[in-house]
Amino acid sequence: MPGKRLQLLHELVPEAKSIGYLRNPTNPVYAESETREVQAAARGLGIELMWMNASSIEEIGVVFSKLVDSTVQAVFVSSDGFLLSHSDQIVALASRHAVPAIYGWRQAVTLGGLMSYGTYFPEAWREAGIYTGRILRGDKPAEMPVQQVTKVELLINLGTAKALNLVIPPTVLGRADKVIE
Repeated sequence: MPGKRLQLLHELVPEAKSIGYLRNPTNPVYAESETREVQAAARGLGIELMWMNASSIEEIGVVFSKLVDSTVQAVFVSSDGFLLSHSDQIVALASRHAVPAIYGWRQAVTLGGLMSYGTYFPEAWREAGIYTGRILRGDKPAEMPVQQVTKVELLINLGTAKALNLVIPPTVLGRADKVIE
């Protein structure tokens, strides 16, 4: 999904040649695997990634304040749990600095973020419930197949797009699962 998120951001802001990648370097899952995927996608799209590392509330503010002096034209926000827990601050800073940003979580768009592309959690929770039920009935977890997310959703906030003077291309708008006016 990270590669697809970067592609969507690039479709929305095609003139952006430098995109900030906000990540938590202390989370090995995202700092390694997601970073590899984002780097590969950026190379394929001809985009320069600017590292924006933040593992504390203070660092989130610092990396956004440095945007003013950088060439970053959009921001890709990692799906890391720490960053998710500070979505309100990240969305507010992206708005204050008038920078288009894409998130991996729906709640960012409902808070005023521009766009999100990620797991459709009601489906994931339903699957987790099914697995829990099977385990409680005696199935051995080690013998159960690994399930992958099969449903993702794209949300777009048109009010935020308007505030950023962005026109959402019909090709992106047509793929949206939900559009917030």
